[in-house]
Amino acid sequence: MSAGPMQQTKKWDGRSPYGIDPGGMAPSIRAKLDRIGRGEPPRLLDLFSGCGGLSLGFVSAGCVSVGGVELDAHAAESHALNFHPLKDRSADPWHAMPKDILHLKPRSLLRLLQHSPDEGVDVIVGGPPCPAFTRVGRAKLREVFQHPEAFKQDPRATLYVQYLQYVEALKPLALVMENVPDILNWGGHNLGDEICESLKAMGYRCAYTLLNAASYGVPQMRERFFLVAVHKGTGSDPSFPVPTRKVDFPRGYSSSRNVALKNVLAKSSDNRAWYVSPPAAPADALPAVTVAEAIADLPQLTDHIHNKDRRGARYLDGRVPHTMTPHSSYARLMREWPEFESDGFLRDHVTRCLTQRDYRLFKDMEPGEDYPKAHVRATQFFAQELEKRRRSGTRLAEGSREYEDLKATFVPPYNPGKFPNKWRKLAANEPARTLMAHLGKDTYSHIHYDSDQQRVISVREAARLQSFPDGFRFAGTMNPAFRQIGNSVPPLLAWHIADELLRRLGITPNAMPTLSEEPRKAQAKTRVA
Repeated sequence: MSAGPMQQTKKWDGRSPYGIDPGGMAPSIRAKLDRIGRGEPPRLLDLFSGCGGLSLGFVSAGCVSVGGVELDAHAAESHALNFHPLKDRSADPWHAMPKDILHLKPRSLLRLLQHSPDEGVDVIVGGPPCPAFTRVGRAKLREVFQHPEAFKQDPRATLYVQYLQYVEALKPLALVMENVPDILNWGGHNLGDEICESLKAMGYRCAYTLLNAASYGVPQMRERFFLVAVHKGTGSDPSFPVPTRKVDFPRGYSSSRNVALKNVLAKSSDNRAWYVSPPAAPADALPAVTVAEAIADLPQLTDHIHNKDRRGARYLDGRVPHTMTPHSSYARLMREWPEFESDGFLRDHVTRCLTQRDYRLFKDMEPGEDYPKAHVRATQFFAQELEKRRRSGTRLAEGSREYEDLKATFVPPYNPGKFPNKWRKLAANEPARTLMAHLGKDTYSHIHYDSDQQRVISVREAARLQSFPDGFRFAGTMNPAFRQIGNSVPPLLAWHIADELLRRLGITPNAMPTLSEEPRKAQAKTRVA
């Protein structure tokens, strides 16, 4: 075990409300630029880090992780396992420790992570949890921001305010904030503009937009808000990466985007508006990466069909060997991601042990079908069984106990009018729909397209659809791993954002992964502090 943070960290007296040395805790912007200009990698801090989707993209592009702030114990351990492992590959205990940003000041964090404040932080990334957002007026946002203890008295203080306080304290060269699109229309209120107003007052140039992961080679149609800010002292402006894929999105995605942008577009003539339209894909861009390209090379899982699947907790300590060579450039990337290469075995190719009732439905459903259609099929199966019994001389009275017991073995109990999106079968030749944190409780939203397997996706398949490479490790058991994946920013999208940002700062990023038909192994090297 490494020594405690107090043993390796320079001591100083903090007097500001943020725990900052009045003489200046954060090195100057010029000092940071000079250090990076000498060839040192940018230092990255991930707030609300989760298991590390943003961290993986930025570290792979050339940053060095100084740590993450994450309250969930499993996610914090996952972040440490992947970016701050000890020699035996276990997680550094100081990095794996859950951290509550509401009570952890920047100075205390750097001590905990065994970093001296004079080293500084160059880039801050993170996605404050969306449930924390409430309606806060511009004046109140500034008031709350200026008083770090306000969360104890004022319920309007929210977690993105803590993010802003870290920016103020550490003065990074640049930052990235991610969230759900509805942050732009939260109760009719645009928090994107308010956050940019506060950042502008701190000396940052801001821009925000909505990006879809499928446009950047991720096999998932995941729309998210991204805000990029660059300190004016760098002489740079924020920008967003050009898509690498041309995607035909379902109609629902454009309508949802329009709802999120309602206030933004209504204020498009406002000179204070920081919204920019998403970059367009070039005319010769390749089509979207599909579900089959992402997961078809993974071993089949069929034990459940033959009642060989065990019940109970699903641990992520398996050694399931790859049985196929990579069948697509995306699959090769997932196996060969630099510093996160597969060792030939899958630890987490596990899925839920479900009820036999649903297997026949999984097999019979067509790609893209949802729960209402599955419910119709189940009702038809039940009617066929009733007819079969009638012909053999057995009649069950509707409403009788025997009738209801038989019905329960065919028809799921959920109201199809109230749960239209509860089930959905993946289409092999399309990107997946958005993976949600609710995967930790229910994976029926992503039923495997292979009817012969009659199941929902595994942890590793979910990770592939989110663009986590096969060598990336998740702490905990199956349910926490699903939740971590669903909460993450896709690392491949994060890599593109990092590439664009580092170039804006005059830094040559590590090579981007390629998804061509004959991909070369990217040269990026993961570095940790």
